[in-house]
Amino acid sequence: MSRLLDEIKKYQDKFKNKVPVDIQETMLSATKKLGELGLSKNALKRGAKFENFEFSDIEGKDVKLYDYLNESDFLVINFYRGAWCPYCNLELKALQNSLSELNSLNARLIAVSPQSPDNSLSTKEKNELQFDVLSDFENKVAKKVGLVFSLADELKPIYKSFGIDIPTSNNEDSYELPMPATYVINKNKEIIFSFIHEDYTKRSEPKDIIDAIKEHLLKSVE
Repeated sequence: MSRLLDEIKKYQDKFKNKVPVDIQETMLSATKKLGELGLSKNALKRGAKFENFEFSDIEGKDVKLYDYLNESDFLVINFYRGAWCPYCNLELKALQNSLSELNSLNARLIAVSPQSPDNSLSTKEKNELQFDVLSDFENKVAKKVGLVFSLADELKPIYKSFGIDIPTSNNEDSYELPMPATYVINKNKEIIFSFIHEDYTKRSEPKDIIDAIKEHLLKSVE
């Protein structure tokens, strides 16, 4: 079992021991229902091309996706829900731990969420991230990519009891969130790796991302 999955398993064991069973069952049921919708089937996947989408950086300035590719051979884009999500934080830290190897492959890493720029900055500082953390206001890009869903009504009071305030985090009231997703794009803006899952506890392993880039490099010299 790889390191990220180990960390997720540790968190889940702690969660099960401290959260009432009825709340756990409600959360699991909502995740199952979302999975049954099969939203990930309609998301952008390997072989498709990314447009030159626009985001906001932590200072609120507009940035273009292709600008990152001008400086690198590959772009890794991680869509996450927000700093309030423990699974997202574990994933971001795992990506940070893999940053030196990604850099050695001339791969640029960015993370994207619907959070406001101020909250994106908090995410970056909290997790000591050395890569860009961008804001996708109102999930505009995530919607075009096919990642967005609305949080189930039965989860809203549960999240509130956990101290999670999604409208404040995102600076809008829709309760829309992106499914966890990671993409690797090459110089031609083509997706060479994609991971999308309705279950927010499922995350892409950094090793799989790195292996996909190495495989692409090998094929390009054959």
